[in-house]
Amino acid sequence: MIRVEQYSPAAAKAWDDFVRKSKNGTFLFCRGFMDYHADRFTDASLLFYDDKGLCGLLPASVRDTVVTSHGGLTYGGYVLGDNAVQRTVDEMVRATVAYYRKRGMTRLVIKPVPYIYTRIPAEEELYSLTRLGAVLRYRCVSSALHPTAHPKQRQSRRGGVVRARKSGLRVLRVDDPDSAELRDFYAVLADVLLKRHHVKPVHSYDEMRLLMSRFPDEIKLFVTVSGSRVLAGVWMFVTGEVAHTQYIAVSDDGKRLGAGDLLIDQLISQEYSGKPWFDFGISTEDNGRILNDGLIFEKEGFGARSMCYDTYELDLPEAMKLLEA
Repeated sequence: MIRVEQYSPAAAKAWDDFVRKSKNGTFLFCRGFMDYHADRFTDASLLFYDDKGLCGLLPASVRDTVVTSHGGLTYGGYVLGDNAVQRTVDEMVRATVAYYRKRGMTRLVIKPVPYIYTRIPAEEELYSLTRLGAVLRYRCVSSALHPTAHPKQRQSRRGGVVRARKSGLRVLRVDDPDSAELRDFYAVLADVLLKRHHVKPVHSYDEMRLLMSRFPDEIKLFVTVSGSRVLAGVWMFVTGEVAHTQYIAVSDDGKRLGAGDLLIDQLISQEYSGKPWFDFGISTEDNGRILNDGLIFEKEGFGARSMCYDTYELDLPEAMKLLEA
């Protein structure tokens, strides 16, 4: 029998310990990451217990009567231990429906962890949710590759690497969140996003500093420099299975000199060559309805190919009717 508890700060250590040993959790589910923007999201996370103890988590936030796993994260869904079998997860999902319906919630939105981030298969929730009527609501496309086995880079990407090396550009790893390189990278990033996309970075400069200090092993900054001038940079989120580019920014001078090409090539071929996956992130807008052709073209130029980030929705009143029947 599954027992459900609402998350409280007293459970933070148990929560983080479970995430670290789970089969599909990443550091994004640790409370130090989830709670950095707690002022913008009302937490509705759940912990699940069986007769042996803690057996699952659901990172979640709530707005009005809609529960989302999680509103502030790229992906969410149930975090499971190695021993979580289909029957266990069925019970977790049923318990979730009953718990949220009792509190007047009407809809559950789940963004499952993409399969490349899981240590072993972990799609039990997809069957459990669709069994109760969940539907695929949105599908975004990302681009990923195996660092040691992927299609050849396009000639334009290889040519950029050659230009960058001839120009004496260097790639540096930046570990210090108070470094000048992080300040300079953020300035390049903000300028690129404003000029080309008319948006601001999702993370503020102070949030970047905070998260790098909290997760020094998982969040890294790499920059391409000419002398001491930052021409390109990428903020990396590194999990057990995946090296993920959270932001890539290249200045106009950097584009001309191939600074971005050198940076990504070195990350794939050297820094993260031992990772099973290198994920460039999504190239879609408006919940996947719009494909940014130019953006995905650049990623595919390095040999990456498409994989999906999905969002499922479950009507809680209808699901409750099925359970009661």
